[in-house]
Amino acid sequence: MHEYEMLILGYKAEREVAADAGLVYNTRKWPCSYCEQMGERTMQKPTLIIMAAGLGSRYGGLKQISPVDAEGHIIMDFSVFDARRAGFEDVVFVIKPELEENFRAAIGDRVSRFINAHYAYQTLDRLPEGFSVPEGRVKPWGTAHAAMCAAEYVDGPFAVINADDFYGAGAFRAVYDFLCTAGEENEHAMVAYRIENTLTENGSVARGICREDSNGCLAEIVERAHVEPREGGAAFTEDGEHFTFVPAGTPVSMQVWGFRKSMMGELEAQFQDFLREELPKDPLKKEYFLPSVPNRVIAEGRGSVKILRTADRWFGVTYKEDMPKVRASIEEMKERGEYPRHLWKEEEK
Repeated sequence: MHEYEMLILGYKAEREVAADAGLVYNTRKWPCSYCEQMGERTMQKPTLIIMAAGLGSRYGGLKQISPVDAEGHIIMDFSVFDARRAGFEDVVFVIKPELEENFRAAIGDRVSRFINAHYAYQTLDRLPEGFSVPEGRVKPWGTAHAAMCAAEYVDGPFAVINADDFYGAGAFRAVYDFLCTAGEENEHAMVAYRIENTLTENGSVARGICREDSNGCLAEIVERAHVEPREGGAAFTEDGEHFTFVPAGTPVSMQVWGFRKSMMGELEAQFQDFLREELPKDPLKKEYFLPSVPNRVIAEGRGSVKILRTADRWFGVTYKEDMPKVRASIEEMKERGEYPRHLWKEEEK
């Protein structure tokens, strides 16, 4: 039996359980055109944005296109595969235009048979009218700007992830299901990982440490640039000498966001504020970071961000020495049957 046929049977079983309980089942979870064949009426499906323009300075090179298994898959293969299984039908790769040929060869041409693949360019001249690039600026504008560059392909809710992080299937199911659930335009979500599941023994990492309110929503994200593993959790430092302990289980953001369509307008509006108020402080290096946007929405009481917790482990290649562990972990998941040996073979669709 083909993979998607098994998924359909699973969703049919879930639907029957929901009907018995008197609930309306969310048809937008279906992973293919089955619901259209059955005459179901669906809403606008979410689009997945993958931010892939960064070069990965700490790893040294185009880490996004380095194979992570013997079959030649890259991390984005697994992200797109998990997203497609969750129900996403459109993916936007945000890249530098000069990298398009490499990206198409590395993943785009391969996955485009299974999902609608689009390309958006993050360039310094993607600025609102009336603004210009500071003389000598070469650094990209940041992750919020990257997401904003995909606006032409977004006509509904959208999810945003990094290109070089292995998130696990649960993250994509959680964010897709949230975006497919009826809600207000100012109700957003993020997937939160346990801090101890996001660290590497090969050096420090930057993490967005989350504070949760009594309603299970995000109260604030505080970016910590230097986080290290510790027994029973982690610790961060601001000066390299004094460390603050963070207990195991503390939620952190790994850039898995689920936004309603309204957030795209928010990204664009706040970018103008950034250019007017923040950029002058450091014209060559100041960046417009994605977490700052929902942070401000929350602080001003104009919206909420539901925390979707996952117990999955995060894998990434922050340092070159991380690669062997990532490859070993992926091999273990394949051995357990969580992923097929070859993700995109026709017979495994």
